[in-house]
Amino acid sequence: MQPSSLPVIRLKPKAMPQAIRHGFPWVYANECVTDRRTRALAPGTLAVLEDAARQPLGVVAVNPNSKIIARMLDRDAGARIDSDWLAARLHSALAHRQRLYDAPFYRLVHAEADGLPGVVIDRFGQAAVIQPNAAWAETLLEPLAQALAAVTGVDTIVKNGQGRARGLEGLAEETLLLRGTLDGPVATRMNGATYMADLLGGQKTGLFFDQRPNHAFSQRLAGGARVLDVFSHVGGFALAALAGGAECALSIDSSAPALDLAGQGAAASGASDRFATRRGDAFDAMAALAREGQSFDLAICDPPAFAPSKQALDRGLRAYERVARLAAALVEPGGYLGLCSCSHAADLTQFRNACARGIGKAGRRGQIIHTGIAGPDHPQLPQLAETGYLKAVFFRLVP
Repeated sequence: MQPSSLPVIRLKPKAMPQAIRHGFPWVYANECVTDRRTRALAPGTLAVLEDAARQPLGVVAVNPNSKIIARMLDRDAGARIDSDWLAARLHSALAHRQRLYDAPFYRLVHAEADGLPGVVIDRFGQAAVIQPNAAWAETLLEPLAQALAAVTGVDTIVKNGQGRARGLEGLAEETLLLRGTLDGPVATRMNGATYMADLLGGQKTGLFFDQRPNHAFSQRLAGGARVLDVFSHVGGFALAALAGGAECALSIDSSAPALDLAGQGAAASGASDRFATRRGDAFDAMAALAREGQSFDLAICDPPAFAPSKQALDRGLRAYERVARLAAALVEPGGYLGLCSCSHAADLTQFRNACARGIGKAGRRGQIIHTGIAGPDHPQLPQLAETGYLKAVFFRLVP
């Protein structure tokens, strides 16, 4: 579609275009003139965004069915959003990751922060997983996949169409193989450990690359330690700890397939004899461990997003407090407790305070020794707090 033929959507007179001009990537539905023509636009339609004075602000992707009615694609109102444009964004993202990592296992595209709003792409060697979490990316999925293959040389591409973000965009859930073949989980090396990523059936894209630097920090505490990894998924912190010389590690998760993959990762890492799993509800499992009199030198809890929205914030903070209380009771005096949150609705101060309350209610006293965020393959857009969702706080529980 030629830029001159794009439809136009316009901000309301009282809307403030400065935020858009200064880099904020979203327009909310209550900020936009939603006349009959705008409401009739198909989700994913490209349009020119204008301010109330009819001055162009850029090319946006429109979804009249979403609270985020427009996502900024290019601040040049004359930009042509085509295969070349997609390839240019991917080239820029790839150049950054190639500077960071010596092997092609990383988050290649982190949505708005990489200039592809609503798009997540994780790379696993010659395979990649696309999460098209915005309507425009669903509409342009085929040219996006073509550009991805051309820029990176990957021969296997999976579409992972699962998750809350797609529901908010009115998109159906769907996971399928777009290109190539998959014979099973993909072995992925990080921090000296081997993880098994199920790209078609696993949670999210099959692996959480964002925790890589926090795994690495936990390794510094793991030498000779007995380690507990709660909400372990495919062995995240446990396998990293074993690679760092832990005496043993126990992974707890509610998913049997995830724990099976964790076991495969331990075997591939040569650490099966030091690794054990326990399937069940994490809260119940931690309470059971306490009743059994078990204790650990290092415990890490990496739960799902307990506060995925502002409406869920209070409930989520109480859940994080409960996690901290139960886990703190299992840590030896002088041992270490790592607590994580991927809830963007809970900021660092709120999360840290909830953790401290939980530790205190367990009758323990903690020192904060490290605060971590997502790795640099998950860049943050300064204007969009949601891109800085991950928080990891490590405590030493002093005698």
